[in-house]
Formats: sequence, C-alpha cells, structure tokens
Amino acid sequence: MERLAAASRYPDVIRFTAYTGLRWGEVTGIRVRNVDLKRRRVLIEENAVEVNGHVQVGTPKTHERRAVVYPAFLDKCVRDAVKGRTSEDLLWPAEFGGYLRPGNAVSGWFAGAVKRIRTEDAKAAEEAQDRGEAAPPIMPRVTPHDLRHTAASLAISAGANVKAVQRMLGHASAAMTLDTYAELFEDDLDSVAVALDGQRSASLAS
Repeated sequence: MERLAAASRYPDVIRFTAYTGLRWGEVTGIRVRNVDLKRRRVLIEENAVEVNGHVQVGTPKTHERRAVVYPAFLDKCVRDAVKGRTSEDLLWPAEFGGYLRPGNAVSGWFAGAVKRIRTEDAKAAEEAQDRGEAAPPIMPRVTPHDLRHTAASLAISAGANVKAVQRMLGHASAAMTLDTYAELFEDDLDSVAVALDGQRSASLAS
C-alpha cells in the first residue's frame, strides 16, 4: 500500500482510503465541513458514484451517516487538504477541480501506479532468478475498492473487534463483516483459554 501511494499522483488519498476503509465514492464525497480535526473524524454523508461517465451524488450505501476515525499519522495531510478551502469544498478534489475519479481501469492514474509497481517487481524477480535466488513476490493487480479490504485487514491485525470493523466499513450488520473477513479474526481456542486463565489469576490475586 505504501509503495502504491508513493507511486501515485494522489498519495494522501491512497493512504487515507487504505486506513479508513471508506468506499471510493465516500472518500471523494467528503467535504471540508465533514472533517473534525480535533477528534480526527470525518462524517460520511455523501457517496459520489460514477455512472456512465457521470458522477452521481447520493447517500452512503447503507443510507446512514456515520463517523469514521483516521489514525494520527494522517493528521498532517488532512490538515493540509483542509487549508485554504471553504466548508463546502471537497476535501480530496481532482487536480483540476471536481470529484476525483480513479480513471480508466487500464490507463487511469490509479492503474498507472499499479502498473509501475508491477513492472518494478517483475524486473526484480527476473534479476533474482538470474542470480539463482528465489524470486520476490509481484504485487497483484489492485483496484481502488481493494484498498477497502486493505483497511479491514490492517484494522483486524491491529486487534480491532468485529463491531469496530463493522462501523468503520459501514456494513449493515456485524454478520456481514464476519461473512467477508471471518478468516482474519483470531479463532485460536488455545489463546482464548490462556486469556481466561490469566484473567482468573489476576482476579484472585487482587
């Protein structure tokens, strides 16, 4: 994800999307008035979707507004994005104004960044094989929507519970979140037993 951000025209948007789990249309629909800099939150109330080459703005997919928290390392780029803009301006506009689009799936700016990284990886793999070494992995083809899955994976690996991930992604229910990401949640029964044992010991010792 970090390599993708560095290779793209809009690195801050890539990082913001990959660490908040927002749908692309939700990210590009954020206005300055939706940003709470003190609490590092954004209110999601619009979804800008491209239909037949035109952007249509509506409510989020679940038709419910929600607040999403972004991590502290994104604070500077969000503050920079807010600076000099009015409350109704888009937080992440396109370079020449209007809603930011990922572009053509083959030649757009997002696809272009992915292609550059895959080319670098392929070259590194070829050089490794020439040296008789194991070839490093090549980054898979990813889309803007895949950044949403990246966010969920990062949150779960950081210890977020299913309800927190549900709220972040804007899923209608925790069941939907589990259906999608069940394999990523901790299911080691041994670790549960160890935790219960430690909790009991701590309670008896107090």
